[in-house]
Amino acid sequence: MLWYFDQLGKRKRAQATNLWNEPVDDTHMECDDDRELYDLLQNRARLRRGSEGYRRLSFDISAHRQIRRELNDRWRQILEVLGFSGEAHGLLDITSAASYSSLHQPLQARQLLAALADQTSLFDRHCSLPERYLFVLDRLLVLDAGDDFLSAARHYYPLEAEEGPSSEEEPPSPEATLVTLSPAPQGGEEEEEEEEEEATVMDEVSLLVKLIE
Repeated sequence: MLWYFDQLGKRKRAQATNLWNEPVDDTHMECDDDRELYDLLQNRARLRRGSEGYRRLSFDISAHRQIRRELNDRWRQILEVLGFSGEAHGLLDITSAASYSSLHQPLQARQLLAALADQTSLFDRHCSLPERYLFVLDRLLVLDAGDDFLSAARHYYPLEAEEGPSSEEEPPSPEATLVTLSPAPQGGEEEEEEEEEEATVMDEVSLLVKLIE
């Protein structure tokens, strides 16, 4: 019994450290981000501790874990704002023991997760959504706090904070297009008028030459 609880404690600590995106995945390799971190851990395990390669991989592993910790801290802060200071740890504690069959409102939780991704800057838009937070949102829906969490996330992590209008990939606004392109037609008309004047002068010169001949 003591061995069982010791192994269970180690398992929970390992999962809390790595913060796997897909808690139901026992291999921790179905998600691309999880597979990348898993490969880094496996590669480091084959190296001598303290070597240059070991230190380099440790830095990469720490960077992956830091990103996940920061996301988890964001959720914790929003929960504390909503008054769940004492319950935040329990709400965010998701392990591989969780199952999709345990979700009470899976459809509403997934819709809420998609809304958070589309309407806030809470997640990295270049990565897949962590499935672990689907379980957190399901717990909040049971507590009738799902909409409150979405409203707070919009307030503290608005979408404009990550996607400003100065992005090169964002198409320019119609007003900016008009301002930028408005001088071009004027310049084109002036060039056309100058060409027409030069053509008229050339025609007059040709006519005089023919008259002299």
